[in-house]
Amino acid sequence: MNNYARLPVAFARGAGSKLWDTEGREYLDFTSGIAVTNLGHAHPKVTAALQEQAGMLLHTSNLYEIPLQEQVAGKLAELSGLPKAFFCNSGAEANEAAIKLARRYSQLKHGAEKFEILTLHDSFHGRTLATVTATCKPKFQEGFAPLMPGFTYVEKELGKIEAAIGAHTCAILVEPVQGEGGVLPLGAEFLQGLRELCDAKGILLLFDEVQTGIGRTGQMFGFQSAGVLPDIITLAKGLGNGVPVGAMLAKEEVAAAFTPGTHGSTFGGNPLAMAAALAVLTAIEEEELLSHAVQMGEELQGRLQRLIEKYPFIIGVRGQGLLQGLVFDRPVAPLVSKCLDHGLLVLSAGEHTLRLLPPLIVTSAELHLGVTLLEEAIKETSA
Repeated sequence: MNNYARLPVAFARGAGSKLWDTEGREYLDFTSGIAVTNLGHAHPKVTAALQEQAGMLLHTSNLYEIPLQEQVAGKLAELSGLPKAFFCNSGAEANEAAIKLARRYSQLKHGAEKFEILTLHDSFHGRTLATVTATCKPKFQEGFAPLMPGFTYVEKELGKIEAAIGAHTCAILVEPVQGEGGVLPLGAEFLQGLRELCDAKGILLLFDEVQTGIGRTGQMFGFQSAGVLPDIITLAKGLGNGVPVGAMLAKEEVAAAFTPGTHGSTFGGNPLAMAAALAVLTAIEEEELLSHAVQMGEELQGRLQRLIEKYPFIIGVRGQGLLQGLVFDRPVAPLVSKCLDHGLLVLSAGEHTLRLLPPLIVTSAELHLGVTLLEEAIKETSA
C-alpha cells in the first residue's frame, strides 16, 4: 500500500554504523532504523543469541511459562526500579497497554469516572486508534474520525497542566524527549514538577520511553536523568535491536490491576524476542555503552553547534545523548534527500528539524565523517 514515502534506496547488509545498498554503495546510518538498532547492525552478541535461540525454540505463547521472559523482566526491573513487566511487539502496543492499565487501575481505585489521560502538544505516541488520539498532531489524525474519547491535550506548562486536571483525569502521558515533535527535551525541572503534581492530585505519571529508552539519551531510560520515578513506562525500538519487542513496566500496586484475562499478546515476549532483548541489555552493560553514548552525544552536539556558527539559517541544536535535533529556519525534507546522495542517512522531526540518531556504538571518527557529509549536503541545498 502507498502509505510510505520511501527514499529510492534498498539495503542489502549492514555492519555497525554502516549499511550497503543492493548496488554495493556504502552509507553511514545516523537513523538507527528510527532509534531501533541502538547496537548498530549485525551486532555479534545479538546475532549469536538469535541464531542459538532460532535453533531451539521460537514460540510457545503466554499460556505457558517463558524463562527468558522472566530473565528480561527481572533485568528491566533492576535497571528501572519498576518491578513488573508486560511484553508486546511494538511501541504503539506498549502505549495501548499503558493506557489500559492506567484506566483500569484508576477505575478500580476511584470509580468509573476516572478515564481521562492528558497528553502534551507536539507529542507522538503511535499509530493505533487510541495512540493516534493520544498524539497531539492533527496530521496523523486526519481521516480517522471519530477518534477515541478520553484524551485531552495541554500545553507544556505546569500551571496549565494543573488547571486541566479534573474529576475524570486518571493520568498524564509524556515523552521525556519529544522525538517526532522536533527533538524537544522536556527537562528535569518539568518532569520533576509533573511527578509532584501527579502525587498531589492522586493521578498516575506515564512516560513514553519508546524512543528515549534503552540508552538513547545516555541513561538506560530517559527519566533517570531527571531523578523521578514514573508509575508506568513504555519501551520498544532499541529493546530488540531490530527484532520487534515492546514492553510496559509498572509499579507493583499499579500492575496489580492487570489480572488473568484483562490484557494479553499472542507473540509478546516469545523466546526469540526475549533472546534479542537479553542480548541487547547485556551488551549495553558489558560494553559500557551508556557512558559512551554520553560522550559521543556531547561530541555530536558540539560539532553541530559549529555548523550553527557558520550557517545563519541553522538556528539551534537540542537533544540528549545520541538523540539530537538540528533546527533550521526552512523545511529540511530536501536536506534529508541530499544527505542520502552523499551517503548519510538522517531523519526529519517535524518540518524544520533534522533528527540524528547514531547507534550507541558510533565512534568519534564516524561522527566526524557524518557531520562532514552533512555539511556538504547543507552547502548544496542552501546554494
